[in-house]
Amino acid sequence: MRERPAARLLVLDGDDRLLLFRFAFRTGALAGEVYWATPGGGVEPGESFAEAAVRELREETGLPCPATAPMLGERRFAMRMPDGEWVRARERFFAVRAGSDPLSRDGWTPHEVEVLAEHRWWPRAELAAPGVQIYPEDIVAFYDAARDALKGPA
Repeated sequence: MRERPAARLLVLDGDDRLLLFRFAFRTGALAGEVYWATPGGGVEPGESFAEAAVRELREETGLPCPATAPMLGERRFAMRMPDGEWVRARERFFAVRAGSDPLSRDGWTPHEVEVLAEHRWWPRAELAAPGVQIYPEDIVAFYDAARDALKGPA
């Protein structure tokens, strides 16, 4: 099984709400799967995790990403790709504070256009709401770490 490195972004707005995308797969090996997840994606050859975070945030949201976005953690797990391949996912999470710029879909790939059904800014209380599938499963812990990392000086 091949390893798939990826950079994921915990994007908080000025009200400390977290940006999540709703993925809805209509075709392929993941047909019928619906869940919410952070922006981000695979690290390209020759690219660092931090460089991938900057690129993925720009492509998926149109927002700028500071090169100094703090890394909050890493997780590894088996994951099924849309084409059916199983990979060993290795994800690193970076925290980013969003400005007031609107989100843009201009950098989306055809696959993202097909599966990214909507986006939403989530307050902390709603992240733990039952009945909604959010990845990573420990999103509240990642949210808390991002909020703490992005706090301004007291």
